[in-house]
Amino acid sequence: MTKTSYDVDICVIGAGSAGLSVASGAAQLGRSVVLFEAEDMGGDCLNTGCVPSKALIAAGKHAHAFSSGEAFGVKPAKPTVNFKTVQAHVQGIIDHIAPVDSQERFEGLGCTVIREFAKFKDANTVESATTEVKAKRFVICTGSRASAPPIPGLSETPYLTNENIFTVESQPKHLLIIGAGPIGMELGQAFTRLGTKVEIVDISSPLGRSEPEHAKVLVEALEAEGVTFHAPVKTKQIRKTKTGVAIDLEDGTVLTGTHLLVAAGRAPNIDGIGLENAGIKFDRRGVDVTDSLRTSNKRVYAAGDVAKGMGGLTHAAGYHAGQLIRNFYFSPPFMGDMLGKANTVRMPAATYSEPELASIGMTEAEAIKAGHKVRCVTWDFEENDRAIAERNNHGGVKIVATTKGKILGGSIVGEGAGEIIHMLSVAMTNKVKISGLAQIISPYPTRSEAVKRAASSWYTDALFSDRTRKIAGFLAKFH
Repeated sequence: MTKTSYDVDICVIGAGSAGLSVASGAAQLGRSVVLFEAEDMGGDCLNTGCVPSKALIAAGKHAHAFSSGEAFGVKPAKPTVNFKTVQAHVQGIIDHIAPVDSQERFEGLGCTVIREFAKFKDANTVESATTEVKAKRFVICTGSRASAPPIPGLSETPYLTNENIFTVESQPKHLLIIGAGPIGMELGQAFTRLGTKVEIVDISSPLGRSEPEHAKVLVEALEAEGVTFHAPVKTKQIRKTKTGVAIDLEDGTVLTGTHLLVAAGRAPNIDGIGLENAGIKFDRRGVDVTDSLRTSNKRVYAAGDVAKGMGGLTHAAGYHAGQLIRNFYFSPPFMGDMLGKANTVRMPAATYSEPELASIGMTEAEAIKAGHKVRCVTWDFEENDRAIAERNNHGGVKIVATTKGKILGGSIVGEGAGEIIHMLSVAMTNKVKISGLAQIISPYPTRSEAVKRAASSWYTDALFSDRTRKIAGFLAKFH
């Protein structure tokens, strides 16, 4: 069979967050684009990740509200949960957003969309079952998938991942979760609130990459709602039982449940796409890229989760895409390998549990390890009037800075942390120091005022020292 041939400006493999952003940006600039996608348009985020998980979390929040109003004079009640309706709600949210990522929309933008699996034929060509494409530039945006840890018995035991947890046939009665990272924490709390018994198992401490004092706040909140943690522990084996699944821990503990969810990391989608045919270096962690996302093949770039050490977040994929478009079409052509860098130490992240946990930049431990002279400031929501009024004053703000006030990172745990972290993101993007944050005017009462109060506390000791009291006293004589 003769294949249809194209010679275009950009060929994009994968229509997830990174691929769609690259394709739309290039097409709207009048460039010719071929976009390959073998599965659902929108990728993991729309179909099995960010969107359905947040929809499920919202359902869990509504269920939890029935039992959390006693302090406000609202009589607690047990919610009646129709899990099929919950699933319909989740699918409805996906369907509502899907047209933005649809084949029709991108064809309307001018892209040629090929719904087939694509791979590199050689260093200058990508092919699918019916199509062959040559391009000035190629961008690999194949994303990632849930990975399974090497636990004995797991491969022989039925288990769920984010790819099928939202369409499970019936609501799990007793859900065992492998992985105490953001996915495990979010889904663990959501299912608990919907009436499922949940136990979370991990070889490491929960949310081990977060500030430990803030991770502790979140763990304690989930425990108070009924989630049981077994972490850090070592798992001896996992096995199928007549009623579901069992996890044998090395200390002799046996956990049994009706369902198992594996939420223990991601693996890049690189199998079968012919990277070796194009001279592209890679390993099991993804495609090797420079700081400008260029691979070892000068024509080929990688963005999002598949770019080794650069991805892992939907907004990181979007950021990568924007940087590539800037480099391709708004940078001087002579820059070559000096194209603008796409990596950043100011990439925010959030766990959308309740309370939320958000972070940006370095933790205190990471900053010290990197050789910085570090000073941290904090402010607890126990001292925030909005949080007090809402009887939801768990957590607080922590800002990590150099001793000269340069902000290196921060962490927020509490209601709305994923929104409040924007303040630190804006500050770091614009190189605003602690002094700048201390000078902002916050509307009262708001939770985000805690960021200003944390920054202001940088000056408390100096401002109210004996020396400044004496200076104030002296100057007062002349007023």
